[in-house]
Amino acid sequence: MEDMNNYAPADNRYDNTKGWFRRSGRSGLLLPLISIGCWHNFGDPGTDAGHHADEHSLHENAKAMLFTSFDNGITHFDLANNYGPKPGAAETRVGRILKENFNAYRDELIISTTAGYGMWAGPYGEWGSRKYLTAS
Repeated sequence: MEDMNNYAPADNRYDNTKGWFRRSGRSGLLLPLISIGCWHNFGDPGTDAGHHADEHSLHENAKAMLFTSFDNGITHFDLANNYGPKPGAAETRVGRILKENFNAYRDELIISTTAGYGMWAGPYGEWGSRKYLTAS
């Protein structure tokens, strides 16, 4: 994984995942036992655990976390519209990484998001109304 601009996942990413996936309720959807939560470390510069002050370092660190997760059979990336900080920053960053690096593997991934948390002032900024979800 030395060249982060030309990512190719590990060929053996599913070799050690026997029994790793479970059905989610009655949906039929298979989810891995472990997911990666993209709350911290995916927001704006200076807000991650490593306190990367520059955009490039933060973005490369976020890519490395997603690459390592996928290389080890983690196929569920969890987001929310208020993840950041600033709210929405994590969805923006992960979306960029998916577009630039995971496009060929998108069918192998489950991307989920949560909605309902307060995002802006006023009566439509929370709780999951149709207007809220569309804006999210």
